Amino acid sequence: MAVKTKKKTKVKREPKKNDKKIAAKNTYVRHDNPALQELVEELRSFVKAVVPGTKVTVNSWSVPTFEKNDPFCLYMVGKNHVTFGFHYGTSLEDPEGLLEGSGKNLRHVKLRTLEDLQKKGLKELVLAAARLEGKPPMKGMGGKRA
Repeated sequence: MAVKTKKKTKVKREPKKNDKKIAAKNTYVRHDNPALQELVEELRSFVKAVVPGTKVTVNSWSVPTFEKNDPFCLYMVGKNHVTFGFHYGTSLEDPEGLLEGSGKNLRHVKLRTLEDLQKKGLKELVLAAARLEGKPPMKGMGGKRA
């Protein structure tokens, strides 16, 4: 006697809210804050203008990272701001007091609006970070081209 078996079908899952990230020129930005999408685009242009030849990579943790010869800064998109991080932020002079954080090396600046890209001292931080060539990237910070 033949036994009938049911055919297994794949069930499509609905995307979770955290899955709602879009690719915007090889970056990730949440759907629910269009202002941050624009801010990320301007940040990318800003860094590339300040340090010509900069490329955007994605590090081991899927975080967009700026590098010239070595990785020097990164960004992460939150719900209400963009965290603009510097791999060796503790080695940077910060006369304007823009850097935040308490990690061993990493420091960051929170960007909430396009005007934040005009903060006095931000351009100098980016230039100084890019000049730290020759330092080996922190573990996991080396990226692959995005």
